[in-house]
Amino acid sequence: MSKANDIVSQMMANDSFSQWLGIDVLEVREGYAQIKMTVREEMLNGHRVAHGGISFSLADSAFAFASNSHGQKAVSIETSINHIKPIFEGDELIATAEKESISKSLGQYIVRVTRGDELVGLFKGVVFRKQDNWLISD
Repeated sequence: MSKANDIVSQMMANDSFSQWLGIDVLEVREGYAQIKMTVREEMLNGHRVAHGGISFSLADSAFAFASNSHGQKAVSIETSINHIKPIFEGDELIATAEKESISKSLGQYIVRVTRGDELVGLFKGVVFRKQDNWLISD
């Protein structure tokens, strides 16, 4: 298993919210993460579409996994999302996070949330890269 996969496995094991969302990790490599989930009835708002926090949270988890996959611990300092299309119960969503730029102390990422081939959300985030590294056991 790669270092990036080990880090994401550690993160998921302690991430009760991502577990509640029903996230499955599809692919992880340095600076990249792709995850998926299916929208459930309890995730809908009063309009019977997915609450905006659902797609945001899915994207945020992908962002966290991608930004920590380098081995250096990273925490978000700024995020935003564009909700492009409504999301409905039963929709399977895929969030793909990719590094745009990285320095010693900052990283910028773009996360695309899709339903099939359709873009439903576009998330942008910046992380602060801490001095601490992830401890990976052999």
